[in-house]
Formats: sequence, structure tokens, C-alpha cells
Amino acid sequence: MKNCWVFALLFTNVYFTNAIQKDKLFPFGLSEGDSVLQEGDDEVSEALKLKKPLQFYEVQFNILYVATNGFLSLQLPPEERQYLRTMFPLSFSVIAPFLTDIRSGHGKGSVFYRVEESLDVLNRASIMVQHGFTGSTFKSSHTVIATWDNIACEEDKLLQSPFMHCVSSFQVVLAGNKSDTYALFLYPEDERQMLNISHNYTNMAKGYAKPQVGFNRGDTSNTEELFYSLFGSGETTNNLQKAGNTGVNGLWIFHIGTSRFPFKKVVPASVSKPVDSMGSLRKTTDEDFYITVESNTPADKSTSEAQMDIPASLVQQPLKPNQELLHAISNNGTKMCGLHLKFCSQDGYCTDYPTGPCCHCRSGYYGNGRQCLPMGISQPLSGKLSGRVSVGDTKAQLNNVDIHGFAVVGEGRVYISISPVPTQAGWALMAVGPLVSIFGWLFALELQNHPNGFSITGAEFSQWAELVFSPQGQRVTIIQEAQGMDSFNHLNFDIRINGDLPTIPSGAKVHILPYKETYQYNQTVVTSSSLREYMVVSENGGSETFSYLLHQNMSFRNCEHSPWTIPDFQQVNVEYLMVMFTEGTTLRFAITNQVGPVGGELPGLVELNPCSTGKHHCDPMALCLPGDGTQYHCQCAMGFQGDGRNCYDVDECAEGLSSCGPHSECVNMPGGHHCHCESGFEFDLDLHVCVDIDECFLQLCHPFASCSNTQGSFHCQCWPEYKGDGFLCQPPQKPKPPLTVCQQHRDSLQESLSIYQGLEAFIPQCDEKGQYKPLQCLGTTGHCWCVDSRGQERLGTRTMPGTVHANCDQPAALVPRVETVCERWRLSLMSHYNGQPSSQDYMPLCDTHGNFLPVQCYGNSSFCWCVDQQGVEIIGTRSYDDVKPPCISGDAPPLNNALMYPVISSSPSGPAILYAQASQIGVIPLDETDPVQEKSTVLLALKDSVVIGMDYDCRENMLYWTDFGRHTINRVVLVFGSEPEAIVSQGLVQPEGIAVDTVHRKLFWVDSGKDRIETSGLDGRNRKVLIDSDLVNPRAIIVDAKSGTLYWTDWNRDASKIESSSLEGHKRKVLVQVGLMLPNALTLDFTTNQLCWADAGSKKLECISPDGTQRHVFQDALDYPFSLAIYNSHFYYTDWERDGILVIDQITRKNTAYVPIQQSHLYGITVIPSQCL
Repeated sequence: MKNCWVFALLFTNVYFTNAIQKDKLFPFGLSEGDSVLQEGDDEVSEALKLKKPLQFYEVQFNILYVATNGFLSLQLPPEERQYLRTMFPLSFSVIAPFLTDIRSGHGKGSVFYRVEESLDVLNRASIMVQHGFTGSTFKSSHTVIATWDNIACEEDKLLQSPFMHCVSSFQVVLAGNKSDTYALFLYPEDERQMLNISHNYTNMAKGYAKPQVGFNRGDTSNTEELFYSLFGSGETTNNLQKAGNTGVNGLWIFHIGTSRFPFKKVVPASVSKPVDSMGSLRKTTDEDFYITVESNTPADKSTSEAQMDIPASLVQQPLKPNQELLHAISNNGTKMCGLHLKFCSQDGYCTDYPTGPCCHCRSGYYGNGRQCLPMGISQPLSGKLSGRVSVGDTKAQLNNVDIHGFAVVGEGRVYISISPVPTQAGWALMAVGPLVSIFGWLFALELQNHPNGFSITGAEFSQWAELVFSPQGQRVTIIQEAQGMDSFNHLNFDIRINGDLPTIPSGAKVHILPYKETYQYNQTVVTSSSLREYMVVSENGGSETFSYLLHQNMSFRNCEHSPWTIPDFQQVNVEYLMVMFTEGTTLRFAITNQVGPVGGELPGLVELNPCSTGKHHCDPMALCLPGDGTQYHCQCAMGFQGDGRNCYDVDECAEGLSSCGPHSECVNMPGGHHCHCESGFEFDLDLHVCVDIDECFLQLCHPFASCSNTQGSFHCQCWPEYKGDGFLCQPPQKPKPPLTVCQQHRDSLQESLSIYQGLEAFIPQCDEKGQYKPLQCLGTTGHCWCVDSRGQERLGTRTMPGTVHANCDQPAALVPRVETVCERWRLSLMSHYNGQPSSQDYMPLCDTHGNFLPVQCYGNSSFCWCVDQQGVEIIGTRSYDDVKPPCISGDAPPLNNALMYPVISSSPSGPAILYAQASQIGVIPLDETDPVQEKSTVLLALKDSVVIGMDYDCRENMLYWTDFGRHTINRVVLVFGSEPEAIVSQGLVQPEGIAVDTVHRKLFWVDSGKDRIETSGLDGRNRKVLIDSDLVNPRAIIVDAKSGTLYWTDWNRDASKIESSSLEGHKRKVLVQVGLMLPNALTLDFTTNQLCWADAGSKKLECISPDGTQRHVFQDALDYPFSLAIYNSHFYYTDWERDGILVIDQITRKNTAYVPIQQSHLYGITVIPSQCL
């Protein structure tokens, strides 16, 4: 026989007798603040950024991705076809509670995820890890929770095997602190079984998707452990629910990383046999003590079975009856209060019972032993109210509304204020007495030794209440969580309310008559059901009585070892309940309660004594002690002094009455005091003595430093020859050989870019001798070119992504250019006209590269039209007047060779104009409102691009634009070295105007090739067509996020117009049609709330109200405007006739011009306002 330690814990909500139930998972869903993964088959979340890092093996990470297919990854995973039918190890990092082919949405469930740091979750995760790893003192400081809820496998790919069933739900929790990370896999028992897949190579060979459960390192350079898998040959995944490595079926815990020592392998928990009646996983910190039990396990029995990784080997044995465990404890005669005392209140004591220890409050205090309060002292209350209620057709959202109050315990009175409450909800909430009636029960005046609620539950309990109102049947649910006492002895709680409420007229009053309720008690829950009435009195004096049916229960944790002495039934007498609402501010309640025996009137002596009725003259901080008849005596509560009618707090700290020991500070509290340890010290297990913290154990010094612990502090010192302060130590520097030109070039760029972590810019590549490599490439973009010995680009060698690189060992070959379609057509017509075309004959117009010019005309006439790159006329562009149509060329002009790579060349540091000039995006700084011409520069140069529309997102410092040449929509962060990305690259023909909705985080654009308006998220996802009818030549588009309105222009030569619609494409209407010719440009003046446009045909700049009224001409002598922006009472527009930017002062109406370097027409323009920087 030998002694083994059984780790006795009171977990929350999960009983260790069978398996985890679904409702005992860690809380998840939208109500918990979760994000929801996009519905689909192979979806991956955006990067989930962690404020505090976690560990995976020896890698520290703070970015995580959640995948539909049942796993988390430290990096963006590849497409599912690259890993679904592959066994571990995989090429990327994986934390997989259940990796297989999964689909969510359309009735197949959802995937939720969030970062969580609430005390409830942290305590719960810490206790579970401590149970799974005996002797561990792990305390979690942050968690990540991901839940796959009611998801299903892909039927066409996975459910082909006769051994497979539908997956229901599972969850992974990553719990970490400064040094360690643990993974918790939870598989709840459900009416539908977990996917029961025979995990053997026969099924693999048939092409079925291979379920994987475990961890994949993703770093093949380390051969210690490439992966850790729970599955062995021939096993089924159904064992995930029927087994566990913690003593709980369906709960698996693993130590997956640390920074404290070289971490080579995942370590599973090793509690192989369950302990009966270990309690439940409540949302509070709980006992953490050991019980010595005699075991029949032979001393030489190997423990290797408990550490096996295969689920089948951990299928639980039948549980021993609870009576056997208790009998073993009783026979052993163990005294456990020594270990248990730290869980009692400092104003309580511990008693050993035959089956275990319990806490009780000492004389002069009341409570459940875990929390004790001085008798006679007013008790502060503090909490939050959240939820959503509907009052008629009005919905009101309550977001962390403050609740404050106090209880006068000696009189059974409680006062509560809730503020600020939305007006639409405040009047209706006056009828919801159960919001505060539980506090009346908690601190009710106790009659005939019948305990109030706090004496039973303490400060940790959960309330659930449902109200059904008559006669219309509205329902509302109230859930309250009491979270214990804070350091100032305030009772903290959260209340959530959801449902429908009957309407109460504004200005009405609510009267609630006294009532009595019977409460039924057992050892873990208190329940009651009653019919409550209330009277609504309107402002004109009319009144009407209503009622609601109330069902409620209060669940709490009781110490099962002590005798249960609470009566099965008690009566709560509510003698007074007042409620009032101050419109737009505060909801107030006052309630007076007594708790006593069920039945008729109380004996006259008790009934008439002022101590029983609360009608005495004792100080609120005093006890009322009844005497004979109506006599009574007032005695100041503990921690107060006086005659009982007037009591004053005793400052134990000032008078030397505190119990604080060395290295602690005394803090006076009403009726008592608290002790706080000095910096560098912490409480010992008894919570009274402050002991030194060994910071060296926490490994706060640098790995190249030694640590010396001192009383209340520590000292770090770098190793010999290492330099630093001990927290950062640099190794001794070795002399380096002189750098070559290439190495100096490379190092200087790396140093200048070091402050922009994560951005990718061109860094020259040097060979082993330090010389420029002949082939240079820009990061991962695929742009490559050859260079000479000086690192200069050799013309004609640049290649695009996906093409074969140039041979840098040979000079670039000269390829003669073949005649284009435009040139052949021109020669053919020249032959047709016998070499002498007249001024009225049509001759195709070609540029120097042989491409069709975008505008074609008959000879010298004004009959002109637009053509595409093949020379085909674009419908709706024919012009018969002197103003040629504003046609855009899809052929990009040659790029300036001075700019060698397409990344942001500078970061604007103040207000500036951004403009598009074919392949380039330029920036001109603004001096208040004036362009500073000498400081203009090229911000970005894009080969083969024609940038048309642009818009700027102030929140993320992001520029968005349409590319007419590449048929894409792109964006880039305006930070030096940042590289652009294409967010829409398919299904575009001629994208022109673009607009960013900075409030709803959406993108809108027009496509003049497809004659449609489309929208998407800012990352290009969730793309859809808004409008695809009655459009001919759409060009400019803007969005008014505040009113939720889109505006756009259509320069159809037969019927030009300006239109508007909602952000969903509804409520479409024509805003302006008369007097338009070529409305190219459009902007919104938020100062005057007017819509303004520039017309290249009428040469006018006009404005109008969004409702179509107050149209007026601002200026009527423009040249050929194309794009328009407004900033600080100034108009800025690009002009094709001047090929420059013109500025108009709205106040003086003075015009100034700025002409950039001539290369091509200027297109889009936008402004970076000063408030964005």
C-alpha cells in the first residue's frame, strides 16, 4: 500500500462523474463578444492580434489565425487541398482540436473566436490546468477561445465512409502567462456523436479526408518533435468524447510551450483516472487543496499508462461510489483546515468535519464563511447592467450601465440607482422589480433566526429569473452573476437582461404594493415562483393594475461537509418597494425586506420590537439588540466606536490595532482594515504574512545574465564580456572585415527600414564575396531584373510575376516590333485613299507604340468617339460638338526608370494632395491650403498601370485606387517601404471612380466597361453588384457615410445624369439631368452639406443640396476638369487641358494652378487632411 495524492478541486459547471456537456463549455457566442468566422468551406479569419504573446514549443507569437477546418495556426495556412489528405507533419504550424474537412453556415453551424482576459475565464482555465498537471501553480493571464458550434463535415468529400457521423461541437482554449502556454481541448457529450472515423491507412488510401488531432510544429529544421498526434493506427475519433487525460471524459490538456527552458516536446496531462464528485466548474476561484487517501495501487505499478498519448488507452474505468471516497478520507483521519484556511474570509474560521473542512464567520460577522461582513455596517454594492430590451417597436441597448447602491443591513433596507438608462427603456424598467429584489433578499432583516441570502450564498452566486407579463405575454429574462468582494469590500456583480417589456407612458409612476413570497431552499439552489402586481398611474391621474408571473432561482456553492440547518421554506416579506425614473438619467429603487418563517403573523413581541421592524434609532453602523417588549439597545458594530446611536469608524492603522505583519502596509476600511504587501513581496498561503518574491524564479533577467534575489527586489548582471543592464545583454563584438559597396547598400537600407516592422521593400542581394548578385528581385512580389557590377538595373531585363527571369549572363536581345492592328488598318485605308485622304475621311489614330488612341475622330471634324484597346467604339461616347469626349487610355506610358521598384517612396507628414498621373501616384504637400510645388514627389510608380480613381482612409492611413490598365483595385499603407496589394483582381473591365466608406468599412466603385456599380469589404471580400442597369458611362462616385447615401455621375453623351441611392443600392433616383454634358468630377462639401460637380462639357462647377434643391453655379469658366476634391474651403481638381491641378478658393473664388511634370493626363485626386496625421 502507498499513499497517493488525489487533487480535490471544486471546478465549475462540469461534473467529473461522466463527461462534459455542451452547456458547460467556456462561454461563447456573440453575447460574449466573439467574432464569427465567415461562412464557407475553407475560410480563414483575419489575423487575430494578441496584446500579450503566447508560446508554441519555443516560439513566441502574438498573431493567430482561425480556420473553418478545425484548427488554429500561427501563420496564414495554405488552401485545404494541400493538407486535408496529408498526415502530420505538415508544412505549417497547427493547433488542431479536430482538423478535417468542415463547412459552416447555411444550417451547418458557426465558428466563434475571441481573446479573453476576464477573471472568470482565467480562474477557470488555471484551475483546470492545475488539476491536469499535479503540483503546477500555473496562473493564466490571458486566453484565446475558439469554438466550432454545430458544424458539419463536407458530405461530398468526407462523409463517404460508413463509419462516419456528423460532427457536433468542440472547443479549444489557449491559456498563457508570461512564460507558459497550455492548450485545452473540450469535446462535449451530445445527442449526436462526434465524428466516428476509423483512423487507419485503409481509409486514408481511399482518399477520405484525414482527421488530425494534436499539434504540428511547422518548423522542420528542428527534429526533436515535428508533431504530436493523439491518433494511432486503428483508433476512432469517438474516443475524444469518451476519454480524456484529466480524469474528465472529453477534456484534454497539453503543455505546448514555454520560455523558461528548451521546450522540445508537447507534454500531456496525466490524470488517468477520474475522481468522483469533484464538483463543478463555477466562475470563481476555488479550493486548491490535497486529501491523503489510501490507494490499493501496488507501489511498483508503472505510471506509463497515464502518460500514453493514444485516446483508447485512456478510456475511463467505472467510477468508485462517492461513499467509498468519503469513507477512505474519514478512516485516514486527515485534518485539512490547515490547507483550507486560506480560502476562508480573514474574518472567518475553518472547522474540520468528518468528510472535510468548511468555513464559517466568527462572532459579530455574517456570511457563508468564504465572505464575511461585519454585522450592522452598511454594505456598498457595485455592478453593471447590460442587454437588450424591446418596448413596443422600440429596441434599447444597455451597454455596461453603472449600478450603485448600499444596504442598511440592520434595517433590511436596500437602495439602488442605475444610470444612465436610455429613455425608451427607463420607463418600462420601472415594472421590473426582480432587477433589485434579490438584493433585498440578500440583506433582509432576519426574524426568528431565519438567515438572509448573504448568510447562505455569500458574495458568489448566480440568479436566473423569467418574467411573463399579462395580458400580452411579453417575456424578459434576467441573469445575474455575483463575483465576490473587491479590495474595498464592495459586492461586485453583473446583470444581463433580454426580452420584451410592456410600454409604460412617459411621466407615469409605478406603485408596487407590499407582498410576501415563499422561497424554497436546498444545498445548492434557492427557488421561488410568484405572481406580482404593480399599478401604473399616468400623468393625468388615471391608473391601471398589471401583473407578471415570476420564476427565479439562485444557485450557489455550499460546503457539503457541514450540517444543513436552513429550513426548507422561508418567507420573504417585502414591506416597501419604491421605484422612480428621472428621464434620460437615473432609475432608482428602494426596498425593505424581512425574512422569517412561512405562515401567519409573527408573535406580537417580535413584531412590535423596533429591532425587528427596523423602526429604531440606532446608527446605520450599529447593531440593534432587542430587549423586553419594545425595549432595545444599540451597540456599535465591530470596527466602530460610540454610544450606538452615533458610531464612528476606528482607524486600526493609526491606532496600531492592525494585524498587518512585516513588509506590509495597512489600509483603513469602514469597520476594519486591509493589509497590502509592499512591492517585491506577496502573501503566503495564510494570506496574513508577506514573504519575499523570488524574481529570479520568474526569469526576468536576460538569458545572458545572472540573477541575484534580494529582500523585496532582485539584481541582474550580464555575463563577463557581455554588455548591458542585465535585462538586455549584448555579446562581445568581434572585428568585422570592411564592407563592400553592395553590403553597405544592403545594411543601410535594412537599418533605415528597421522601424517599419513587417513592411517589405527592396533590399539588394549580395553574393558570398559581397558583390551584387546579377539577378535582383523585390521581396515576394515576383518583380525581378538584372543589374551590372554597380547594382544599376540593365534596361530591358525586368520581368513581371509569373514570367521567366531574364538571363543575366547574356545581353538582352532586341526583338523587332510587329505592326499593330491600328497601324495595319491605317496602312490599309491609306492605300484605299490612294495615299491622299481628305480632311473628312476617317483615318485611325495610333500612338508611338502603335496602340489606338482612346479618342477617334472623322478627319478634322468634331464628330468623335471613344474606343477600347481593340479600336471598337464604346457605346454612348459619340460627340458632335467642339468638346471631345473624356476617353481614357488603357495603355500605360513607359515608367520613369529613375524609380526602380513599386513601393511607397516617402510618408506624408502633413496635409497633402494625392493625384494620379497614369502609372504614377504623386503627392504635393499643402501649406495650409496652398500646394508646395518644390516639395512635390512621386509617391508610387506602377509599371503597366493606369491609375484612375483614388480615395483615402484616414483611420488606417490607407490609399485605395482603381487600375484601368491592369483591371484591378489596389491599396497601400502610406508608410515608407510599404508594398501595394491587389484586393480585387478578377471580373473588372474598366474600373474608374472609387469611394471608401470609413464608417461602415466598405468600398464602392464603378466599372464603365461592365456598366455597373459594385461594393465589397475593405479587403475585397464580400463583393457584390449593387446596380447593373440603366448605366452607360459611369465615372465618379462618392459616399456620404453619415446619411448612408451613394452619389455617382454618368456622362452618357445621349443623356448625362447624376444619381443617388442607399448603400444597399435601394431608393435609386436621378438627382440632376438638365444642363449636363460631361459630368466627370463629383465631391461632397461636408461644411455646407452640398453636392458639387465639375462638367467638362459645360465648363461649369456647380453645387446642389442632396435633396435636389438650391442648385447654383459656383464657377463657369473651367477648362477640362476630370476629378474633384475639397479641403478647408478650397476646391482642387485635375484638368486635362492644362494637364495640371487647379485650386479655387471658395471665399474669394480666386484660381491658382499647379502643373506637375508633363507625362500624361492627370486623373483622380484626393486629399490627406491634417486631422488624419
